[in-house]
Amino acid sequence: MLLLVVDKIFMKLPIWIFVPLICCSAAAEGLTRQQAEELVKKDWAATLESLTKERADEMKNKSITIGDKTMPFLEKTVGAEPEGGRPLFISMHGGGSAPPQVNDQQWKNQIKLYNPEGSLYIAPRAPTNTWNLWSERHIEPLYDRLIANCVALHKINPNKVYIMGYSAGGDGVYQLGPRMADRWAACAMMAGHPNGASMLNMRNTPMAIQVGGQDAAFKRNEVCKNWAEKLDVLEKENPGFYPHFFKSYPECGHWMNLQDAVAVPWMLKFTRNPWPKSVTWELRNVVSPRFFWLAVDEAMEKNGQVIEARCQGQTISLTSKDVKDLTLRLSDELLKLDEPVIVEWNGKKVFSGVVARSADAVKKSLAERADPATIATALLSVTAP
Repeated sequence: MLLLVVDKIFMKLPIWIFVPLICCSAAAEGLTRQQAEELVKKDWAATLESLTKERADEMKNKSITIGDKTMPFLEKTVGAEPEGGRPLFISMHGGGSAPPQVNDQQWKNQIKLYNPEGSLYIAPRAPTNTWNLWSERHIEPLYDRLIANCVALHKINPNKVYIMGYSAGGDGVYQLGPRMADRWAACAMMAGHPNGASMLNMRNTPMAIQVGGQDAAFKRNEVCKNWAEKLDVLEKENPGFYPHFFKSYPECGHWMNLQDAVAVPWMLKFTRNPWPKSVTWELRNVVSPRFFWLAVDEAMEKNGQVIEARCQGQTISLTSKDVKDLTLRLSDELLKLDEPVIVEWNGKKVFSGVVARSADAVKKSLAERADPATIATALLSVTAP
């Protein structure tokens, strides 16, 4: 009898009462893959339109400012544009702790050194005149902005962005190569010093190392060789990963007479994989709290933490001694979001179920970085067991 009365009451309620319930149910289930793909396309188009309008002047003026740091740059295009958009080369000058005019001279020379076929070649001027001019924390956001601007206004291919540098610029490649490894298709270091950099993050990012055999200042010839040997070990222990090449020029000192230009066509053979199945992330001097499909809370980040992440089928395996909380940035490019996902951390299951696609994941990805190939459509927070 009670069920009959309740049924009659519901029959008399207006249909609009049920609309929020229907919407909430759909939201709880998440977006379909098609809806997510359409949203990504729509939001990326809006981002492109906004960037094109807002960043036109700074690209015209060839100068980017964030906070109190300004980075001018020189640029040139080389050859015909290839199918898929021009690659972008960011080429860093030498110098360092020197009078501004010395670094200016090095900068103006850098634009002349290399001519990557079909590419947009940019030589930035470091915002400071310090010894570590390319390793300071303001560089990453400036480069993120520069890359986004080049995607929007020059239509460069975001999966073919390369970084290279000579002398102090080579020091910068050692630092920024690993720290921003999820941005680069490949890196080339010329006559620099690693200054304690780690190569663990280079699992999916090819690295060229070249030095003069007689470049004994700061023992560059020795430490470059040692770095390459460490990459040899990592490549042997992880077949198919840590691609690299090393070349020393016995007759050369600090200047290699442009023989190092062989790195340019070598780099162009590589295209970034924005969703690799295997990721190693050492959190060292981290500026961006995300790396490929991993993200951490900036407040939780500590130097020296290492996260190993593997995706095999629908199972994600995480290994870490120090990291306690992690966000997985997921996409159908990595696994099938319509099917249950299993997450194991240090061998223990910490999640099992379907991860819903959401508009919030798309918007968060684009707010963090204008990088269309790395937009996550689902986010999953997990905690170590």
